[in-house]
Amino acid sequence: MPVTVATLLGTASLELTLHTRSAPVDRAVSWVHVSELADPTPFLEGGELLLTTGLALAPEGTAEYVRRLAAAGVVGLGLGTGLSHAEVPAGLVAAADEHGLAVLEVPRQTPFIALSRAVSSALAAEEYAVVTRTSTVQRELTRAAVAPGAPGTVVDRLARHLGGWALLVDAAGTPLEAAPPSARERAGDLTAAVDRLRTARPPAGAALTQPGETVLLQSLGTGSRVRGFLAVGRPGPFPAGDRHVVNAAALLLTLRLEQSRALDSGTAALRAAILQLLLAGQTAAAGPVVAALGERLPAEPVLALAVLGTAEQRAAAVDVAADAAAHAREPVLSAELEDALVVLVSANGPLAGRLAVLLERVPGTVLGTAPPVPWDRLADGVRQARQAAGHGRAAGQPVTAFADLAGRGLSALLDPGATAAFAEAALAPLVAADRAGPGDLVESLRIWLAAHGQWEPAAARLGVHRHTLRKRIRRAEELIGRDLDSPGVRAELWLALHPPSA
Repeated sequence: MPVTVATLLGTASLELTLHTRSAPVDRAVSWVHVSELADPTPFLEGGELLLTTGLALAPEGTAEYVRRLAAAGVVGLGLGTGLSHAEVPAGLVAAADEHGLAVLEVPRQTPFIALSRAVSSALAAEEYAVVTRTSTVQRELTRAAVAPGAPGTVVDRLARHLGGWALLVDAAGTPLEAAPPSARERAGDLTAAVDRLRTARPPAGAALTQPGETVLLQSLGTGSRVRGFLAVGRPGPFPAGDRHVVNAAALLLTLRLEQSRALDSGTAALRAAILQLLLAGQTAAAGPVVAALGERLPAEPVLALAVLGTAEQRAAAVDVAADAAAHAREPVLSAELEDALVVLVSANGPLAGRLAVLLERVPGTVLGTAPPVPWDRLADGVRQARQAAGHGRAAGQPVTAFADLAGRGLSALLDPGATAAFAEAALAPLVAADRAGPGDLVESLRIWLAAHGQWEPAAARLGVHRHTLRKRIRRAEELIGRDLDSPGVRAELWLALHPPSA
């Protein structure tokens, strides 16, 4: 139990007398401070029992003195009588009752050091009790973690110790264990916070303060992938000892969940091998392997999605895709392919539309999609999805469909800086000649290319004879050293003359 003003009043050896009537006496005392200053508040942190003989306490300044102490968070004022004051002034008591500050009379025979020792001893005893209680609970949680029924037993004992609730969810946010059972209903309220922690390297935590309740949320895991989340809630703030207990429970649950890490790594390697079989057109061979995992392949036509991001983000995307598939009751196959996560779903099912949640629940990822394909054209679909994702990442776009790439034109696929450098180098001889001469080569080449190499229309637009234009184009061909009859050269020069904007 914390040390309070009431605790000190109940200590008979101190012989203290309470003079205020309405001021609370159940507030915890953090320390005892002695000061004869007219304003000691700059040296206080709040929660103190302030002791004074009242040397600086004048009747005209009493109300302001009390107001400052109450505003600083002082829980009680102990006035030593028999020195500066024979008794506790009535004005002090009235002001203290108004501001909710307990006033104690400390008789001459009770030295201030006695109160300091009493509070210090009580605080030390309280800290020892907290340490002992925390150690006992941690031992109980450890025994529960290694006993049959874990991690449910760990969650249940943690909730009982905290006097609140505890919830263990998997990496996708689906409840695994809850105490009491009604705590499962809290999973939906934690979705946003879980999504924020999912992309951070575990362990990571967050405190969610709500009216009348504090919720602690911790991610569980030791590698790059989050294994699950532990959420606990209780009325009011968490004392330091209870926070230590929550951390211990999170560590024990992490160890339990990490026991499946080797199995998960093997499953991920198996999924990657299945994807390679599918890309090679070996759908018949991949089917039994998928069935051995207790799963099934999506129905044709297949929609391929490519997810780009960090290893942590891709791992989180696997969990979110699995969660979406469970809600849609539809199969999904996700597997790593070089630096991308490939997700395969049926194009005709509802899951394809629901996977847009990936970008919301795993911020920072980039998604590329391809048109639906049959299994024998899966390699094309995956390649197109990866190309779309790569372009989206370069362009800073979170979602890119492969079909959109053609509609944006060739210039949208080019790096503006690299293209500008190419244009400057390719046209440099013509630009130099224009500066030294009439200045008509670059423009003549532009108009001639726009006219598809037809002399009469191009010459008419330039207002020159076609023979004059022929001489200019022949001169341009000599300067750049390229064959202008080549379609490829013409395409390059057209691009150089019309570079994409940055």
